[in-house]
Amino acid sequence: MSFLPQNYEGAWTLAQVVSRQGIGLHSGNECSVSLGPSEKVGFYLSWVDSPDLPLRLKAGQVLESQLCTTLQVGNHRLATVEHLLAALAGCGLTHVNIKVSGEEIPLLDGSALCWVEAISEAGLTPAPTPRELPISLGKPIAINRGNSVICATPSEKFSLVGIIDFPYPSIGKQMLSIDLTPSRFVQDIAPARTFGFIDQLDQLKAAGLIRGGTLENALVCDHERWLNPPLRFADEPIRHKLLDLIGDLALCGFPKAQVIVYKGSHGLHSQLATALLQECTPR
Repeated sequence: MSFLPQNYEGAWTLAQVVSRQGIGLHSGNECSVSLGPSEKVGFYLSWVDSPDLPLRLKAGQVLESQLCTTLQVGNHRLATVEHLLAALAGCGLTHVNIKVSGEEIPLLDGSALCWVEAISEAGLTPAPTPRELPISLGKPIAINRGNSVICATPSEKFSLVGIIDFPYPSIGKQMLSIDLTPSRFVQDIAPARTFGFIDQLDQLKAAGLIRGGTLENALVCDHERWLNPPLRFADEPIRHKLLDLIGDLALCGFPKAQVIVYKGSHGLHSQLATALLQECTPR
């Protein structure tokens, strides 16, 4: 992990262009992504087959969508962005050009590990312009959806606490707390894969979702057991939930806050990102 910065205080871009391609989780279609250096702060997105100039990704572009985070960027939609964004922000990158083909980010192995490997292949180099200052919290924020809750409280560092509770013995109740750094992201969060439940597969496929899901890119739970072990961590589900949260907060920047989430979802994470931008002031 020598390619990583020690913390999230610097401004970093990629040293060269790197590409990956694969199948989209929900569309089942082939799609590709190229990541490259940028002189401008932020993550900028363009399409291979479009003459439009790259547009900066922002939290306000998030659309309500099932089982993934989808962005409306200009005239285009891009689905399942969370693992890629988590890898970029989690590794400490602040200036990146992203060029895609298709309408979904490839799922690869279902985690952020393949994106971390791509970032390592490209290498990091100091960005030519400063990063934006992190947002600081003036007061606690709490949001709930049904029995799901997320809250952020002021802190001098970015830390996460995730809690899940599933009625499946193979998962059950899990909790994980982490003070996030680039190295801890890569070691403890990035390898955690997406997961699903065998009793929901037919319903999701009938809704036009998970067309690209396989036992090679997602963990599948059958109540008391996993159909495709071994797990990378004994508590891989909660680690993946925090991976999704990191990706969903990437577009507002990691705040100086402790974020606690119980039974999180992409919609709930997005609401917090919007609230952070409304309530916080740069510092």
